Amino acid sequence: MSNEQLPSAVAPVAMTLAAIAASAAPSRPSGETLSEHGNRVFLGIQQQLTDSSLATGNNWSQQWLALSADNANMAYLAKSIDGSNQFAVVIRGTVASETDMLEDLDVGTVVPFTAVGSPPRPVWVSKGAMEAFTQVVTMNSVGVTLVKALANALVKAPPNPTVRVIGHSLGGCIATMVAPYLLAQSWSNATPRFALHTFAAPSAGGSDFASYVDSLPWVANERYYNTWDLVPQAWTGLAAAKNWYPDPGPEATFDVKAVIGTLAGLPGPNVYAQPGDACALNPVYGKSAPGSYDPNLTRKSLQDFMGQVAYQHANSTYLRLLGAPNVLPGPVVTSISPNTGPTGATVTINGTGLGIGSNNTGVDFGTLPCPRFGVSDNGTVITAYLPTGIGTGVVDVRVTTNLGTSPVVPSGRFAYDGTAPVVVTGINPLTGPKTTQVTISGENFASDAKVYFGNNAAALAQPPQSDRIVAIAPPPDTGITDPLTVNVTVLSNGYSSPASPADEFTYKL
Repeated sequence: MSNEQLPSAVAPVAMTLAAIAASAAPSRPSGETLSEHGNRVFLGIQQQLTDSSLATGNNWSQQWLALSADNANMAYLAKSIDGSNQFAVVIRGTVASETDMLEDLDVGTVVPFTAVGSPPRPVWVSKGAMEAFTQVVTMNSVGVTLVKALANALVKAPPNPTVRVIGHSLGGCIATMVAPYLLAQSWSNATPRFALHTFAAPSAGGSDFASYVDSLPWVANERYYNTWDLVPQAWTGLAAAKNWYPDPGPEATFDVKAVIGTLAGLPGPNVYAQPGDACALNPVYGKSAPGSYDPNLTRKSLQDFMGQVAYQHANSTYLRLLGAPNVLPGPVVTSISPNTGPTGATVTINGTGLGIGSNNTGVDFGTLPCPRFGVSDNGTVITAYLPTGIGTGVVDVRVTTNLGTSPVVPSGRFAYDGTAPVVVTGINPLTGPKTTQVTISGENFASDAKVYFGNNAAALAQPPQSDRIVAIAPPPDTGITDPLTVNVTVLSNGYSSPASPADEFTYKL
């Protein structure tokens, strides 16, 4: 690994290409065939590549795309159309939470990395990374693998093209394996020049692997990481995160340190190392650097700490740190009305980016697709008719377009033939000593509502209203491992409100 460097001119474009891969639609909750889903992702990527407002500037054309059978991994090939004679092999890794992704890498077991022929001596990578790499290089679209697609594209290119292998997060980890694999291939035309660009990537292997990758003849070998991002610290510096985050920000509480300690122990005796010329982003964290942290996630709780980790790891954060515009946003559901009713009822779904008309938009109630719906011209309202086949239960309502699937939100739940789900949307004040009167705002509170601060029941100052409860903060637990920031939960009509940063109360002792 060489000394720290400044971002190169190509970094904003490379990170945008990576972010476009990540923003492509994940599987709809109800599922699509691999062919249907692949076509949806292809259209989503193409829509973004033709957007001249992005750092890619409408200078790239998609050539090939493939998904693994389980949608765990995806890669696409793009060609520059501005005369620069470049190709981009862009890899998207598993779409999951940061901690789930790290646990799935199976870093406690290592295997030889033999896909590149004969390195000077055997080099090893994690078993999980090797499995992901194998998926990427073997998946195909209509029988065409990545190597075949690149070979077909290079045959038509002018001499001495540059191939840039790019990935963010797990995609970046896999890119450090795919790039030397491609470099080792025999190409029928003039040998292309290769570059490697990774962002927020965890380590794939040990020091021998990193040294081998660094020894290869790259045009560029760049590794970008946000100083406050947990993921690229894996697996060489996770312990440092036990001292995060500086004020203003969440704190590495006992629970946080336990999670980090568990993750840090996953490699066992295996010592990992990162290849590439390192470039640290966001060296300043706090009020003096606007956007360097999420101001809504500053409580001293595991929930806010991991939420801040997700923010620091996000594609949008890396794009901002590199001075690049964010990619096009996917759909977001903000509320549904009504949120209870019988099969066949009409439901209004409110949100943003929900599509135009009904072309390429999908609506799901739990695991069932909704066959009848319409989308407003501005993409903010969907009128849907409940699908048949479930009949009972509480389900999440989600919307899919070519730019993604909306995340699960507490206000986006629907109850078939039952009482409406309970949601806490906010509390006031956010902090105070025991006996503080706290006003809890929300939805669908009933007369039987009970309130809990963490594990402790709270007395009510007055009878609950449907959207408002005033509770008296009970004494907190004060054990050495007990957090001072707790979730305020409402239990009513058989529901408990889902925890979120909006319901966190911090005790002042």
